[in-house]
Parts: sequence; structure tokens; C-alpha cells
Amino acid sequence: MADSPTTTYGGYLKLDELLACQEPRTRAHDELLFVIIHQVYELWFKQILHEAELLQRRLEEGGSAGALHTARRIAKILKTVVGQLDVLETMTPRQFAAFRDVLGSSSGFQSEQFREIEAVLGRRGFPASDLRDDERLQAAVSRPSVFDSLLRYLDGKGYPIPREALERDTARPWEADPGVQKALLAAYADESGPAAEVCEALVDVDEGVQEWRYRHLKMVERTIGAKIGTGGSAGADYLRRTLFTPSFPDLWEVRSQTEAASAEEVPVHDG
Repeated sequence: MADSPTTTYGGYLKLDELLACQEPRTRAHDELLFVIIHQVYELWFKQILHEAELLQRRLEEGGSAGALHTARRIAKILKTVVGQLDVLETMTPRQFAAFRDVLGSSSGFQSEQFREIEAVLGRRGFPASDLRDDERLQAAVSRPSVFDSLLRYLDGKGYPIPREALERDTARPWEADPGVQKALLAAYADESGPAAEVCEALVDVDEGVQEWRYRHLKMVERTIGAKIGTGGSAGADYLRRTLFTPSFPDLWEVRSQTEAASAEEVPVHDG
């Protein structure tokens, strides 16, 4: 039997194809940076979607440790995505203007993968133009979101999730539910328990998405100011409108309902 071909670093990673994917359209020095940053975004978005699928499966199987690990990984990836903006912000407005015209109708708001991430996290009500030719997005808005999977996880752990929340039409936007918030408060009452840790890890994910929106907003403002974004998008104004829209509003709302533990509830440690 012939030996199998030796796997090389470049072959395994398909570096010839990968490094041939950057095709700047001008001689402007900073266009290559712009292309690479956005291509890396899309690679990380692909990984987030890959991890989110595993996260939902682990939540619905009741696997606390696995769900916690995966949610924390997603949050770390989002931190990395946000950090890339530090590199992009080394580009001045004049440097961006040197190649902006060749972007034509393209815009970061056209990222199909980021729209899918939003749908997986619970966003519904996308414009018909976004849904029309995007089968993956259509599928994502029709199946349970990460928060729906969290509710099933909590139900499996014995927390009192209302039946109507578990049996709801997941293609419809989520509406804050006092009954669900009561169950979340019960989960948070055991601060060291796995359910509370899982909930907090999802808050980290939610905060990571909001942090990315904020940093993206500031990057757009410092690069193009109040100009219309590429592709005719509303640029900074669009980002500003979506900035404080959490994916998991109930996880944020229960913070205003949390009371300090009584003296009897505070654990006492020897030492």
C-alpha cells in the first residue's frame, strides 16, 4: 500500500488559496489592511456560528459544563473581533478616502454571517430584502434561538419556566416574560450553581455583541463622520439605533430585581 501524501502546514491550511483571496483594487497602501480585517471578521463569524450550534445542543442536552465552556469561547472570540478594530483605527480618514470609492455598493451591513448570528441570538423581523435570497437566514429565524435553548436547559434543571414560553412560536420575536424572569431569579439565587454561571456566560456573549456594535460605531464615526455609509447604508446612525438592543433582555432585566442576600443566606467560610 502506498504511503499517504505528507500533510504540510501550507497544504492543510490551503494557504495558496487563502493568500490569493486579497485583491485590492487600488494602489492605496491601506486597502490591503481593510480587506484582510474584514475577511478575518468573516472567518471569526463562521466560527461563532459553529460554536453557537454546539452551544444550543449542549444547552438542550442539559450539559452545564459544556455549555459554559462553549459560551465562554464565543465571548472570547467576540473580544478578539472587537480588538481587531484597534488595528483598523490606525487608518486615518484620508487613508480610507483613498480607496473608498472602489467599494461601490458593498457594505459591512451586507454580512450574511453577521445577520445569521443576530438571528441565532434571537433577532427576528429582518427586512424582506435580507430574507429573500438568504436560505441560511430564513432557517435561522424559523428555529429556536439561543435563549430558547437556555429556557429548555433551565426547565430541565427544575426551574419554573412557563409552559407557554417553552412552547412558543420561535419564529416570532421574543417578548419579555415575568414568569421567565422569576425563573431566572431563582437560578441566580444560587450564585455558585451551574445555571447561574451559564446565564452569566450568555450575558458575556450579549455584552460582546453590544461592545462590537459600539466600537464599530466609533470606528465609523472617526473614519467617515456623518457621511452616508458605503452601499447607501445609514452608517453611524444605523449602528447608533441598534447599539442598546440586547439579545437576551430578560437576563439584563432581572438585575434590577435582584436583592441582596440576607445574612442567613450568605455562606460562611472557615479560615
